[in-house]
Amino acid sequence: MAAPVPRVGVGVLLIKGEDEILVGQRKGSHGSGFYALPGGHLEFGESWEQCAVREVLEETGIELLESSVSFAAVNNNVMTTENKHYITIFMKAKVPPETEAQNMEPHKCEGWIWVKYTEVPKPAFMPLQQLLDTGFTLK
Repeated sequence: MAAPVPRVGVGVLLIKGEDEILVGQRKGSHGSGFYALPGGHLEFGESWEQCAVREVLEETGIELLESSVSFAAVNNNVMTTENKHYITIFMKAKVPPETEAQNMEPHKCEGWIWVKYTEVPKPAFMPLQQLLDTGFTLK
């Protein structure tokens, strides 16, 4: 049996106003019950920006332009109990104050909520919690 290999995930910080981000409670997969950003796996040949745009649309119905998405941070997530290893690339995009998210994948997410970046509900999914623990700011 081959050893597991790291995978690349992209998480998107959708920023509303000065300090609100969109999070959803995961369901039906690893991390079920944890709060996470919209995002998913980077597909072959895809840029980070393309992945962010695609995942946000698939999960929330929010349309982003690639030009509005930029790099925010990266972290290394080894989930030993689940035998998973991810490199998580965080992208960010500002959205208008009236932006609302739809739950496009109710089998994967309980629903989306806007929260202050410093008040992400617990428990936060490991990649997001690690980002918060680094002291990363939205500024």
